[in-house]
Order: sequence, then structure tokens, then C-alpha cells
Amino acid sequence: MQRLPLFPLNSVLFPGMPINLRIFEERYKLMIGECIEQREPFGVVLIRSGAEVDGLGADAVPYAVGCTAHITQVQPLIAGQMNIVAVGRDRFQILKLETDLPYLVGQVEMLPFANETPTETHRAARRLRPWVEKYLTLLGSAENVEFDLNQLPQDSLLLAYLSASLIKVAMTEKQDLLATDSAMGLIQRVYSYYRKEVTLLTALMAETTQIDQGPFSLN
Repeated sequence: MQRLPLFPLNSVLFPGMPINLRIFEERYKLMIGECIEQREPFGVVLIRSGAEVDGLGADAVPYAVGCTAHITQVQPLIAGQMNIVAVGRDRFQILKLETDLPYLVGQVEMLPFANETPTETHRAARRLRPWVEKYLTLLGSAENVEFDLNQLPQDSLLLAYLSASLIKVAMTEKQDLLATDSAMGLIQRVYSYYRKEVTLLTALMAETTQIDQGPFSLN
């Protein structure tokens, strides 16, 4: 068990994924400053209730499972504010919250996946990959954005985390993905999401195309 400063947000961070944050509130300027000085990570947790910024409501109450964030870039701004880039690394579970500091601190334990058969997870990731590619192609067409599919990771677990991060579902659903207790379970759940979303996007784009073409034909 270890103590970890916590940053409650309205977003879910997955291992291997970057997060960009603007640090402007006093308590988080203090917290991030200490993390930078001590070269220690902080924990990103999804807000269950309350608000992430002081003055907008009750203090945030987080979900129990979060992800450590390791700071990789810092851009100092005026009045001690800063922009930071951090990268998710390890899942953790909060065992106890401490509220004696200006910011939340959790007594946490890390949540590594148990050893699983690499062949099975690799096979599941190979089944997931074409659905992610199809989803990004459809999404790129709908939003006029081009995704470089060659940048998709080869590592099975990293592909699953990236896929979970990219999929446009509710944050509570992403939280459930983060809290999944096995790599195989995560890949299978992400696979189900992508099959559903690809089906919906395909139908939506077909309907949009039909409307754009109108009821008349040149033939």
C-alpha cells in the first residue's frame, strides 16, 4: 500500500495514454509542484460526485479505481499556473481517502493483471484490431479527420487501452473498462463496444448519404 495524491477529473485515464492538464487552482498547483519536485506520480480518478474545481460545488468524490499519471512535460505560466502533459502507467484501487491536506490523498494498492496466456490475449487483440480500424475510418469520414492506422500499437494490452480511450461512450462506461479485472475481459468488452459502434456509425452514414442524394435519381 502507498500514499498517492489524487486529481479528480471528469475523464478516465488509461495506462499508456497521455493527458493534457491546465493547472490553475491553488491546491493543484501545490500538489503538482510537489510531484514535479519529488519526481513522483499522481493519480487520476473519475469523479463520482461533486466538482473537480473549487467553487463549483461540493468537493469531488472519486471512483475507487484510477490510473497513475507520470508528468513528462511542464509549461510554466503566469501566477504559478502551468500546462502539463502526463502519461498513464498503472491502475490502482483506493483503499482509504485522506482529507487533511488541501488536495485528496489516497492510500492505494496497484492493480496489475494476473498472468494470462499471451497467445489468447494476442488472438483476442487480433480480432479487435480490424474493428478499431473500421471505427476510426468511419469516424474520420464523418468528422473529416484522417487517422494514421499504422500508428495503432502492436502490443495487445496497449491496443486495448488505446481503443478504450478512443471509443465515444459515457465516462462511466470507460470507468467500467478501466476497472475490468483481466486483460482478456478488457479486450472482449472493448471488442463488443466497437462492434456496436461500427454498426451504428455504418447505419448512420448510410442514412445520411441517402438523405443527401434525395428521392430522385438521374437514371
